[in-house]
Amino acid sequence: MSNPNPSRLRSLYRSLLRELPPKPRSTPSTQVRSPLHQRLRQSFSGDAPHEPHEHAVAQADQLLQYLKAQRQYTTLLERYNPGMNMDEEERVRLTARRVGMDLPIEYEKGGEKS
Repeated sequence: MSNPNPSRLRSLYRSLLRELPPKPRSTPSTQVRSPLHQRLRQSFSGDAPHEPHEHAVAQADQLLQYLKAQRQYTTLLERYNPGMNMDEEERVRLTARRVGMDLPIEYEKGGEKS
């Protein structure tokens, strides 16, 4: 089997890193990578015990396509189900606004609205 093109491997590695969830921001002096980032780097680096074969590259490409599809699925879910992450009160208020109504202001004895 032939070894894949190094520029193709670099492109695949960078694409995989872009699809991973963002790391929490830390101070610049502590560049701590997650175990997943470390594992990816180790498998793509030149100092790995074995060079990646075409089968491993095809698996990584398939993983990349899956991660892209998952990200797009989540985006579409959030776009077409906007009330998914709202509490029930907010959802009812927005539903009333959608049909041109406002919810009545609730009255409490203290004169404050809830």
